[in-house]
Amino acid sequence: MDLVTEKAAAEPKRRSNSGSAFRRLKHQKLLLLMSVPFVIYVIVFNYVPIWGWLMAFQNYKLGSSIMHNEWVGLDHFKELFQDDAFIRIMRNTLAMSLINLVFGFVSSIALALMLNEVRRMFFKRLVQTISYLPHFISWVVAANLIMTMLSLDGVVNRVLLKLHLIQEPILLLSNPHAFWWVIGASNVWKEVGWSAIIYLAAMSMIDPALYEAASMDGAGRFRKMWSITLPGIRPIIMILLIMSIGHILDAGFEQQYLLQNSMVTDFAETIDIFVLKYGINLSRYSFATAAGIFKSVISIVLLMLANQAAKRLGQERLY
Repeated sequence: MDLVTEKAAAEPKRRSNSGSAFRRLKHQKLLLLMSVPFVIYVIVFNYVPIWGWLMAFQNYKLGSSIMHNEWVGLDHFKELFQDDAFIRIMRNTLAMSLINLVFGFVSSIALALMLNEVRRMFFKRLVQTISYLPHFISWVVAANLIMTMLSLDGVVNRVLLKLHLIQEPILLLSNPHAFWWVIGASNVWKEVGWSAIIYLAAMSMIDPALYEAASMDGAGRFRKMWSITLPGIRPIIMILLIMSIGHILDAGFEQQYLLQNSMVTDFAETIDIFVLKYGINLSRYSFATAAGIFKSVISIVLLMLANQAAKRLGQERLY
């Protein structure tokens, strides 16, 4: 009898919740309408291509129907993990991703903290504008600028010679052991200003009364940054860190493809270049698809693990 009474009491509540949800959707119909193109874009370019994953389990031949090819199971995945070139490319991808992750986070947070302390608005806006302008430059143009700056008579070698840090010009782009660091530094130059915008927006939401109270207690600027600003933007830092870990295998394509040369090929190739090389140049579509699936699955697993780790540590998370 009690169970029947509880169900009867819960029924109006469920109807009320569904009714309120319907009313919210009705009031936000313009927002829903605006989101339709983005939903269509995601479905067409992110979900429909998943159908092509079937090629990884076949010996796909160009021009044939995807359902009329020889099925080979996991043979391409076995070959992938036994390929020494793929192991080398995984090393390159992870190394450049970690360098970009560390350099990118530290530089963007540091720039945001420094800009947040600037009191002259004209100077603050000038620095912010100059720092995020490279984000809008194509990597084709940016790569040419980087190669010019790092050439034997480029500005980098001239500065190093003037400071007596080197005895003769060096060609960094031809040094395999320096290539990863060149990629990390160029990525910071291109993206640091754009990334700092997110942290500056988060800093603007911090209650100014906290800074006033800290000043009354005798806290200096560095103490305020450490005790107020950084804790205030910690949720944003955690969310962006989780998302970045999920993209750890996205070391890049255009940047490495445009800056590489025959002397640094073994250190420059990433998974995306590997897929292009085998899928387009060598026409091994099934093998390249297997590499792409591996990258996607690992990215999803890393994203979920990072999110669960943040949950266990009591930090902000995606879900």
